[in-house]
Amino acid sequence: METLIRLSVAVGIFAVMAVCEVFYPRRTQWLGRRLRWPVNLGLAALNMILMRFTLGAMAYWLAVNSQQYSFGLLHYWVIPEWLAIALTLVLLDMAIYGQHILMHKWPVLWRLHQVHHSDLEFDATTAVRFHPLEIIFSMIYKSAWVTAIGAHPAAVIIFEILLNGAATFNHSNIAIPEAMDKQLRWLIITPDMHRIHHSALPAETDSNYGFSISCWDRLFHTYRAEPKKTQTTLTIGLETFRKPSELGFLALLLLPFKPLRRR
Repeated sequence: METLIRLSVAVGIFAVMAVCEVFYPRRTQWLGRRLRWPVNLGLAALNMILMRFTLGAMAYWLAVNSQQYSFGLLHYWVIPEWLAIALTLVLLDMAIYGQHILMHKWPVLWRLHQVHHSDLEFDATTAVRFHPLEIIFSMIYKSAWVTAIGAHPAAVIIFEILLNGAATFNHSNIAIPEAMDKQLRWLIITPDMHRIHHSALPAETDSNYGFSISCWDRLFHTYRAEPKKTQTTLTIGLETFRKPSELGFLALLLLPFKPLRRR
């Protein structure tokens, strides 16, 4: 039931963003959906199947056990259930921010994460363009935090839904009025804010690591307000991968095992 709820919400948000991208695009895309979407959605399908038959329920299972045996940080004090859920959401979001930085700074993990950044355009399907090994690492990392926190099981489900929805939204190619975007950035990650993170310039790639709430980038001084170029002219992707022929489905699966190209 939990998987069905998550999948239904994810598909619904993706459908809304995909329609908005058609009618209210932020940027003109030079690579059509026909070339990119089968690759990105193919990775998404592979990862979904992989999680379904391996570690997909690990975080929730550990949260249930943490609650049953009163294990983890949040069980050291008697606190209301609503506060336990709220703290779980905030702490997990901070943990994902830290993981994102780790994926960029540790060369072994960057080998995996470069699959996500190699997309030459930026839209809702970029949000699901991840190598299967990164998905496995992410689940193990997240599960470790769930155990350490003593996360509330309901909060784990809510967090997964919020994280998937936020990622689809902030990777989307939709136009948001500039004034509204500036206000939204004080709370959540907007597409314009996260698009900077997908710039081909390394200094811009190494900024705006947040996925859901925007406070972590401001708090830890990784926030960048604007790209060197404009939002509509900045180059998306990696400087080391500019040929679509190098970025097919099988090529991306093999990419982490090839010599690492300098950024």
